[in-house]
Amino acid sequence: MTQPPQPPNEPPQGGFGQPQEPPAGGFGAPTEPPPGGFGAPTEPPPGGFGAPTPPPQQPGYGYPQQPPGQPQYGYPQQPPGQPGYGQPQQPPGQPQYGYPQQGQPQYGYPQQPGQPFQPGPGGPGAPGGKKISTQARIIIAAVVAVVLIVGGGVYVASSGDDKKDEAKTSDGKGGDKDEKSLGGGDEKPPSNTKSKVAFQLPQPKVGDITDVSGSWITDKAYVKTGVNQIVGYDPDMGKQLWTIPLPGQVCAASRHTTEDDKTAVLFAASKPTAADKYVSCTEVGAVDLDAGKLLWTKSATGGNAGDDKASFNEVTLSGKTVAVGGTDGGAAWDLTSGDNLWKPEVNAEGCYDMGYGGGPGLVAARKCGSYDDPTVLIQNVNPADGAPISEFKMPAGVEYVSVVSTKPLVVAADVGDTAGDGSGISDFFSIDEKTGKLRAKIPVDADRYAGRCGSTEVEQCSKLAVGNDRIYVPTEEHEGTGDDYGQTNEIVSFDLATGKATTDRADAGERYAMYPLRMDGSNIIAYKWPPYDKGGQIVSIDGGSFKETLLMENPSEESVREAETSFSLDGAEVRYGGGRMYTSETLISEPSEYSKDRKEYLVVAFTTN
Repeated sequence: MTQPPQPPNEPPQGGFGQPQEPPAGGFGAPTEPPPGGFGAPTEPPPGGFGAPTPPPQQPGYGYPQQPPGQPQYGYPQQPPGQPGYGQPQQPPGQPQYGYPQQGQPQYGYPQQPGQPFQPGPGGPGAPGGKKISTQARIIIAAVVAVVLIVGGGVYVASSGDDKKDEAKTSDGKGGDKDEKSLGGGDEKPPSNTKSKVAFQLPQPKVGDITDVSGSWITDKAYVKTGVNQIVGYDPDMGKQLWTIPLPGQVCAASRHTTEDDKTAVLFAASKPTAADKYVSCTEVGAVDLDAGKLLWTKSATGGNAGDDKASFNEVTLSGKTVAVGGTDGGAAWDLTSGDNLWKPEVNAEGCYDMGYGGGPGLVAARKCGSYDDPTVLIQNVNPADGAPISEFKMPAGVEYVSVVSTKPLVVAADVGDTAGDGSGISDFFSIDEKTGKLRAKIPVDADRYAGRCGSTEVEQCSKLAVGNDRIYVPTEEHEGTGDDYGQTNEIVSFDLATGKATTDRADAGERYAMYPLRMDGSNIIAYKWPPYDKGGQIVSIDGGSFKETLLMENPSEESVREAETSFSLDGAEVRYGGGRMYTSETLISEPSEYSKDRKEYLVVAFTTN
């Protein structure tokens, strides 16, 4: 990756790191759609997720428009072929993974097993049709209820505590089921949920695609990587508090931190030159996010690199263990002392650690065999020495795997490249981290669900959350029920013990699209991407009742809205905590001729404080 030399501490023009003077036309108002490029703001299909507010002549996300024809949700999918995993089978009494389950509700609604959902004439997805009336919907719902009862009974799912959950209503405010809260989390609604712009940071000038992944929130600072540096900012004002200069560009950053706000990053040992524009990422560093200090820098030899420094492309943190991985193999260090715990190794079978998933546990994704016929192993390892605790062999046709969660252990894979949408997910695998046995395989149709994982990165999933022994997944955007034909979606879940869809359903509401950010105790923190005339929202979804609580609502002014939606969430980092929301880029590049006159941001921050 090419990065030009940059002065490590000099702020870019316009007061980089300071609250910016709004340009003519309002706060950072883009005048044209954003440029293409992975990780940079991109131009999705009109009305698509991540699209900036479009020019007036074309309708944007949530704008009233005639819905195109599209496949209806709820059609039964062809079950994937069942590979021989060579692993212990599903526990007795449980349905075999990969086969269609009877009575699974689609998007939270109970349906007759094996029957597709058939909307009436002019229903959602019918080109040129009209919306059916509320009275007609009630009549149809009553008929469907009778058919369900006659044809085999009303669908009822059993939760982990054997309590029966009833399908929830769709009221735009989250469902309502007869179940108490599971205890909640730390994020509470402020007295005033209306936010204001805290600050914005302009993109620094670069000459090529530059990695700026990594952003963290502490009690003292908002910390963001920049060009050959890591910078701490006042969380409400955006004033620079400290800067850590680096010898080369950041290549990767751990999303995990310790309780005392320490983390790890991966960076190049030097800046690129005219003769050699590619610089390997060989340096691993531990960072104190409160003090603004680089605690130590390490590198390793061995593995596929031989006597040379090993090159890595991922870094994570589990407890006090910093682990890195790549095609040269994996290595780890003690976060406190910097002592090496293990080095890259390649055994006789050609096995090496591609990367690791961190957090509560440490999970290695290990690749073995030839390039044309690889085998991928998922190993729950001891963070102290890397020794495997358990192992699961992924099915044939899997070349890369993403660790969604380490406890409970959930991985995602695109088996046989069948997803077809670049999401990296055709199936989730729920694995017992102690025994390595498969708990459940969960097929997820890429046309219906919207989670994303990196194509080659082991820990690069977004729009997903795991908690309460469930995985929370957003649906793809689809036509809503309002008169303006706006788009919307839901967050639903799958039980990790059975692999079945649950009755959990949280509705984004008319013309919003909602995506999980993270767990907060037993609750789900989610971001609502805004329609063309409103600001985005942060909500907390109760993990038991699935009721939504508004935590933040961003300003609806057009210039602010355009700045908020100038990011593509498939390539941006959204962080929320303590009444503050930060959206930042992970890759930046030289402005194209198409976008050179528009304002582009490294970070846009909102606060209710």
